[in-house]
Amino acid sequence: MVMRTAAAVAALSACFAVTAAGQLAAAPAAAPVSLHLASVANARDIGGYRTVDGRVVRTGLVIRSDALTDAAPADLARLTALHVRTVDDLRTGVERALQPERLPAGAIGLWRDVLGQAPITTVVAPQTAYGVFVTDPNARGAIAAVLRDIAAADGALLYHCTAGKDRTGWTTAVLLTLLGVDRATVTRDFMASNAFLQAAANDPMRGVTLDELNTAFDTVAAQYGSFDNYARAGLGLTDRDISALERKLLA
Repeated sequence: MVMRTAAAVAALSACFAVTAAGQLAAAPAAAPVSLHLASVANARDIGGYRTVDGRVVRTGLVIRSDALTDAAPADLARLTALHVRTVDDLRTGVERALQPERLPAGAIGLWRDVLGQAPITTVVAPQTAYGVFVTDPNARGAIAAVLRDIAAADGALLYHCTAGKDRTGWTTAVLLTLLGVDRATVTRDFMASNAFLQAAANDPMRGVTLDELNTAFDTVAAQYGSFDNYARAGLGLTDRDISALERKLLA
């Protein structure tokens, strides 16, 4: 899983700039914002991205991450300090039983199972799963529930699956697209999981691929004709739901 080559350096360089003091800092062009949690490698704030109409997604309100099962006490304390009060778990019941959830102090946990009703082969076949994210009614319901949880959350909300790359990656792509972030930026955020997880290119088991994200968006187009129709007919979001997300997350 560990990639100790120039490719890893190049991948991380796409996400970060180095300060004069030699410290990592967010690159100026809409880079993913890592929380730098030692035990939760793919934990990121989804804020900081600019929308096509010139607004900016607020930071400090929504965090995407991998599972908190092995989160160190110091990292859980950091999440508490970041005012994480709600944690949405996108994993199946089997995953939760094998790797029980850990929560930051003061946070409530909500179970939003994206793939639990899908065939087991879907869970272990990432590219197949991306179509199911769109076509399966239970998957759509779980993603819609996360979006409503974000709008209603008191404090910051963190959502995660196991590696924070597939179910979490598509949920983030949906959220950012709803907010008006352009497709290229959505894609960069999605693909950044490879750097944070130190996965080799085109390794869908340890990382993500562009084909996977394209599969989900292509399925949206084939099934619903447009992303707007997917949001409303597929996810069941109302104008009020979408406006609530925009009011909360856009500056």
